Amino acid sequence: MSTDTETETDKEASAIEQTLLMTSDDEFVEEPPARRRTAARTPGERIRLVLAHICIYLAALIFVAPLVYAFFSALKPNEEMFSMPPTLVGSQIKWGNFAEVFAYGPFLTYIGNSLFVAVAGTLVVLIVSTTAGYAFGRLRWKGRDAVFVLFLATLMVPAEVLVIPMFQVMQWFGWVNTYQALIFPFAFTAFGTFLMRQFFRGIPFELEEAARVDGSGPVRTFLQIILPLSKSAVAVLAVFTFLSFWNSYLWPLIVTVDYATLGTLPVGLASFSGLTGTRWDLQMAAAIISMIPTTILVIVLQKHLVKGIAMAGLGGR
Repeated sequence: MSTDTETETDKEASAIEQTLLMTSDDEFVEEPPARRRTAARTPGERIRLVLAHICIYLAALIFVAPLVYAFFSALKPNEEMFSMPPTLVGSQIKWGNFAEVFAYGPFLTYIGNSLFVAVAGTLVVLIVSTTAGYAFGRLRWKGRDAVFVLFLATLMVPAEVLVIPMFQVMQWFGWVNTYQALIFPFAFTAFGTFLMRQFFRGIPFELEEAARVDGSGPVRTFLQIILPLSKSAVAVLAVFTFLSFWNSYLWPLIVTVDYATLGTLPVGLASFSGLTGTRWDLQMAAAIISMIPTTILVIVLQKHLVKGIAMAGLGGR
């Protein structure tokens, strides 16, 4: 009996081996990995999760509500802007308010000037801040930390205090009512340098040492190694700087004389208020239009913004 059993077992084993040899590799289908079973949430965790979502939705509603009201206010007739009781939608939906904005004044000129000043100012700030941040964060030279502390001390000086000295400097240069006066006075800020320095210090020094061993100098190391690794921080600085130039009102109002030619968008928004009254409907429509470029910029660079803020030490750590 045992011999017959062993013979049958050997036959089955040989049959299995032949089947495996005759079967091609393509016929073996790998079984999908089993899904990890997540532990069921406790009632307390579910309550905290629901409360967190409620808080997030309420915060989003608080931020979005003024924008929604401004949008619908831009579609109202001007005489219904302050009607009592207040209404979200007026008696008429005047889409023509957005077109009338461009006929009321040189609004396209304001947009073009703001774009040029914001883009040019952002490029200058990026060049200055990245090079200065590299000098303060990666290079070693005598008095570096003391100079950096003095540089940071300028952040404590309000911009309004510097308006008169900067205007006098612009007069000495003959730059009053020019694009140079709108761009260069705020191109050398300590915020951008501090942001880039903090990010540069987080890059491993071994990469820089390896580049030096290969014969790379400081300039080449900065351009080919440090700067490509800092795209997220550069994106953060670019967005913050662009928004700063785009929303600047006081300095362009002071240093510009010919508003119709060199006026920026915030100054143009103020032109809807005059001696004969204020066109609130057009001002709301112009404000909605002015938010479009910055909104697109933030949406496009959203991924880099989150990563850059977290890695540059501005994420609350």
